[in-house]
Amino acid sequence: MRLDVVLRVATKFMLAPLLLFALYVQFHGDYGPGGGFQAGVIAAAAIILYGLINGLGPAQKIVPVGLLEVLIPGGVLIYVAVGVAGMLLGDNLLDYNHLAHDSIHGQEWGVFLVEVGVFLTVFSTMIAIYYAFAGRRRS
Repeated sequence: MRLDVVLRVATKFMLAPLLLFALYVQFHGDYGPGGGFQAGVIAAAAIILYGLINGLGPAQKIVPVGLLEVLIPGGVLIYVAVGVAGMLLGDNLLDYNHLAHDSIHGQEWGVFLVEVGVFLTVFSTMIAIYYAFAGRRRS
């Protein structure tokens, strides 16, 4: 598909709105439908679309494999750290009241941090799966 000019131009026009929509879903997830999982899939779909049109090499220049190897466990670590922090301070697992000066702000920060962890894990896992399948050669 590298020679199809229409697809390449259309993809360039679609990438920024897709990534912007992923950010909207991420930050709007506290107040309505959406959140880290949905935003991670949308952002990964943008990178995968870029890879499908331009090839695996250019996609890996945008999101290198080494970065994915850090982001996958990093997102899980953020999720777990937020949850365990409550236990270490005498609250329940994933109880966010301790994260700020009052419980309302603590809940907001807790949900935000957990959603960031979910976003990073889902985004990087989806791209890693694409890289694994796209990197295979036919024998």
